[in-house]
Order: sequence, then C-alpha cells, then structure tokens
Amino acid sequence: MAAGLFEGQYVWHPAADDRVLASTCVDVRAGRWASARAALAETRDDFALRAHRSLVVASEAADSDLAEHWLAEEPAPESALVWARVAVLRALRAADTRDPRAEPLERIALSACERAAAMAPADPTPWVAKLAMARLHRLRDPAPQGLLTAPPGPWRLFAHILSLDPWHREAHHRFLACFFARYGGSVNAAWDVAAFLGQRAPADSALRLLPLVALVESHDPARLLAGRVWEQPQWRSTALAIYQNWLPTVAGHRFTPVLDLAYLAHALVQGGREFEARAVLTAMGPYASRMPWCVFGDPVEQLSRARRACGLPVPPTP
Repeated sequence: MAAGLFEGQYVWHPAADDRVLASTCVDVRAGRWASARAALAETRDDFALRAHRSLVVASEAADSDLAEHWLAEEPAPESALVWARVAVLRALRAADTRDPRAEPLERIALSACERAAAMAPADPTPWVAKLAMARLHRLRDPAPQGLLTAPPGPWRLFAHILSLDPWHREAHHRFLACFFARYGGSVNAAWDVAAFLGQRAPADSALRLLPLVALVESHDPARLLAGRVWEQPQWRSTALAIYQNWLPTVAGHRFTPVLDLAYLAHALVQGGREFEARAVLTAMGPYASRMPWCVFGDPVEQLSRARRACGLPVPPTP
C-alpha cells in the first residue's frame, strides 16, 4: 500500500488508491459492467476487498438500472451481489426518508440478498448486506454473556457472518450501528457493544477502532466540554494502542484504509497527540472521508484544522 504524497488537494472518492475500483466506477456511471465483473471476480478469496468494492460499485449503480440489466443478462455471483447491494441501498434510503415504497423495496432487497447468498454460500457479503437492514426492525436476539447492558439485537445473523469470516470489518460496523441511539439503541448500549467487539479482536486489527466509532456517534456538541472527551485517559490510551499495534500493519494493506485512518487521526488530534496523529495523516496521503470529520462541522475545514495542528500542508483556500 502506498497512499502517495499530499499534492495540495484532498481526494474524497471512496475508491481512494484502488485504481481498479476507480476505473470501474467510471465504467459503471457510463452503463458498462464488464470491469465491475472483473473487479469483483478477483476478490472471491478476499472478503474485505469484496465487501468494499461491491459497496462502492453499488453506490455508483443505485440510481440507474445497470444492476438489473447485468443480473438479467449474466446471472452470476458478482451480478447477484451488486444487485443485492443496490437493492439494500435503495431500501435503506426509502426507509430513512419515509418513502411510501419502503416496505416493497425492503422485500425486494431481502430477496436479492437471499439469491446472492445462495449463489455463493461461502461469501459473507450478501449476509452483511442483509445485516445493514437489521436496524429497520430492531431484531431482539438475546445478547451473549459479557455485556453489561445485555442489549438485544441481530446477534444470530451476526454470528452467522462471523462463522464465514470472524473479523469481517463491515459486518462489525453494520452490527454496531444497530445499537446507535439514532436507530433506536442507546449510547450505553453502543459503547458496551463496541467495547465487547473491540476487545475480542486481535490487537493489530482495525476493529480495535470500534470504541472510537461509538464515541464519535455519541458526540453531543451541547454537552459541557464535549470536545475534551478524547483527552480522557481511557480514550487516549485506546487511540495510542491502535497507533502502536495497528498502524504499522497499514503499510502491508493492498489499498489505503482511509476511513479507519481518519477515525484514528481524529482521536489522536482531539486527545492532544499531534506527533502520532501526524504519522496517521501522512499515511492517508491525499485521500479523505467525510466521517468522522462531518460530525464536528464542515469535513474539509475539520480535516484541514487537524492537519494544521500536526504541521502538515492543507489545500489553498478558494
């Protein structure tokens, strides 16, 4: 993995330095799916990359009929997966905007996920897509032992995904989101689940970031000294442990894990650890993500503020 040097502008596209994916997105926007087929076919043994590529491709295809036409002409695991991803994105969008078509779109999405799973039984990605919709129904499976709040949730579905890939990044993030207050959970439940999942992950895993994700989600600017939370010893030590154990592994990644790096950089800057944050921001190169910066204001301004605090260059003001 080589993020490249910062050359004066941020790159916000989710493909980041995955050039195959970036090129595929151009083709998908033009109504062509051959490159999407190839980009996903090579990920059949790399579930993390398959999840990421399929989600980005689906986000490009969601406002067109490309996925439907591709599946009709070439029914295969890749076309079925992209159709499932597209259908889920549409169902979630409809539910979040209270669109009257939400229920039929959800039924279509569930059917699409089941079809994709049947075509590739060892692939966790269709099940992860299904998990993304779990927050719509507040599934109430009992929690396993070890959680203080014992929050019910889609534990059975999550367990099935873990049986296929124990450390699936997107699955963990989707599952955690089911406990966010904005989806009917609570701050305490989200912290509890994040700590439970993070602690069971390997020390050098990006899943150790889950408590920091929950912390951003719980941010309340109206609370006294809300911006000083990251200076508390527990959060500062969490960020430093991830810096020491996970960041050295990033150089071996196929592509820059921009979102995970952004959460870590944010936590370190907020915790007053600019020296460590500088290394994390440098590892990101020019690539940027809206989260977590957009929670605290304009993402461009927040990212530039963090870079300035670390003595790094920022884009010129228009």
